Amino acid sequence: MSNDVTAPFPATDTRAASILARPYRGTTIGMVALVALIAFEALAVAAAMPTVAQALDGLRLYGLAFGGALATSVIGMTLAGRLCDQRGPARPLWLGLGCFLLGLVVAGLALRMGVLIAGRLLQGLGIGAIAVSLYVLVARTYPTALQPKVFAAFSAGWVVPSLVGPGLSGWIVQHLGWRWVFLAVPLLAVPAAVLVAPALRNLVPSKAPAATRPVVRWALGTAAAALLLYLGGQQQGARAVAVMLPALAVLVLCSRRLLPAGTLMLKRGLPSVIALRGIAASAFFGCEAFLPLLLQRERDLSPVWAGAALSLGALGWFSGSWLQGHQQRGWTRRQLLQAGAWMMCVGILLTSLALQQSVLLALALIGWTLTGLGMGLIYPSLSVLTLSLSEPHEQGANSSALQLSEAAAVAGTLALSGSMFAMFVGGRETLGYLLCFAVTLVLALLTTVVARRATG
Repeated sequence: MSNDVTAPFPATDTRAASILARPYRGTTIGMVALVALIAFEALAVAAAMPTVAQALDGLRLYGLAFGGALATSVIGMTLAGRLCDQRGPARPLWLGLGCFLLGLVVAGLALRMGVLIAGRLLQGLGIGAIAVSLYVLVARTYPTALQPKVFAAFSAGWVVPSLVGPGLSGWIVQHLGWRWVFLAVPLLAVPAAVLVAPALRNLVPSKAPAATRPVVRWALGTAAAALLLYLGGQQQGARAVAVMLPALAVLVLCSRRLLPAGTLMLKRGLPSVIALRGIAASAFFGCEAFLPLLLQRERDLSPVWAGAALSLGALGWFSGSWLQGHQQRGWTRRQLLQAGAWMMCVGILLTSLALQQSVLLALALIGWTLTGLGMGLIYPSLSVLTLSLSEPHEQGANSSALQLSEAAAVAGTLALSGSMFAMFVGGRETLGYLLCFAVTLVLALLTTVVARRATG
């Protein structure tokens, strides 16, 4: 384990200079393929769900189809983290993949909306387990010098689906039927799993003692609170407050039991690394949630062009992720985090200028690209830091905590922002946008502070 997180990157290992070198080629391709399939499914389902809800007469359960998967992913990532530490990543990865594929089949064959939601719950459970297992597999398969490049490849696995996923999903729905949005993915997931299998067989199982904390109870509580927050954000007025305040309290109470001690207090080192993931992700996704609405309603862009604008953020994210994994200037993780945090601050500020009709839209789009670039520097850096600050028997739990921090923080931010924006619908939307952008800008500024605590 390396604790010198402010030192430059380790020198490149000449015996394994590439993640596509022969010892790693199959594992890298298989892992990136799994990430890309999960990304495609998330984006494709979002594009296809209006058709699905209408076909199954399930508009009332529309929100649950999304929030339910988010909630069960919390359970999957928590249990997989502990299982990775006790037995290695092989078993939780196979279990997670099994839940994901089974959920796809159940959803694809559903005749009622309730059955489709059950499939989505299984998918979320599997996605959470797969994500954590892949992080542990990276830690135990690749040398430290190659890990930033692996996480950059994971980002690439998200970028391509973000560009083609919604359009391809629309084509599938129109020409093949919405069921194939779910049923086609298992056909591609199996070959990807076959490529990863040899690396899993070669791992030596961990011998860590079984976790003594009642993680299942806290994971279920966190999942329920995240779901209530999501549903509460769809309400208005007193009803929203009545749902969201208790949900926030339960979310804080339960999630703190699943995070490293001191995370909520921003203790230096690993706790701040974990907290920073949630704060930065909330800033980015909180801004992204309202940008397409703003571009369509206030700047009269078509859905196609608004979607293309969002893709600029994805391209910026990938560029930043690639840069942190391949730069040769010896920048430290602290420098990368600080640069990324300030890029996000400037980027969100520029993006918010889209509200002003007198401001060139291109300036706001440059801002959104810059926001993505900053996130690309931050996101994989936090993954690398988490692994470097974790003992081998803690890699699963800490990887789980990293992603739990993101899930809980993003759920809370989106719920609060959505409820706040709803208060101004009906002629005062500009003020609603401003408040939502203000929340994300404050989070981005907080990122600059926590980044210093995360690296010393």
